Parts: sequence; C-alpha cells; structure tokens
Amino acid sequence: MSGKNLQSNHTGSTIYGKNVILSIITLAAKEITGVVSLQGKGVKIDIDEDNNISVDVFLKILYGHSVSDVAFRVQENIKRSVETMSVYRIGDVNVNVLEVGFEEE
Repeated sequence: MSGKNLQSNHTGSTIYGKNVILSIITLAAKEITGVVSLQGKGVKIDIDEDNNISVDVFLKILYGHSVSDVAFRVQENIKRSVETMSVYRIGDVNVNVLEVGFEEE
C-alpha cells in the first residue's frame, strides 16, 4: 500500500502513505526511556480493510530497565501516537525484545 484515500470531505481528501504510519510508530517507540534502538526488521505493520493496524516492533532495550515496563510504555505510546495523528486504529502492538545493551547508541 503506497497510499490510501482514508478521509474525505467537501474540500478534498487525505491520503496516508504506509511510510507515514511507519515513521509515527518508529518515533513513538524511540521516545520511550529504555529503548536503545530498533533491531532487525524494525517495524512490521498489517492494515486490515477496517483501517485497524497490527504492529510488530523489534527493539534493543537498555540494560537496567524493566523489559516489561518498557514494552508496556512502547505499546501505549504507539497506540496513542497513531490514533491521534491518523484515522487508523491500533489492534495489536507486539513488542519483540531482540537484544539488551549496556550503552545508548
């Protein structure tokens, strides 16, 4: 999907490109204290016909932070960011911790 007409009114329409949604998710994940970087695939999304998004995010977490707390905050921030900045709704946010590191990159 390079772009989809998701919202229209009397003056025109708004098209969201897949890269826009990926950027919102990436920035939302990196905002969270304890996230060092995205790893491997980074972010994978699936969008259904009802504009619901399933997200898989792959992270490196900073040593000393609670993995479960960081994962929960990542989930909440991605959901809030996508839903306030677009017409999409978040279904699932799966956080995959691939690595724990000792230094921020």
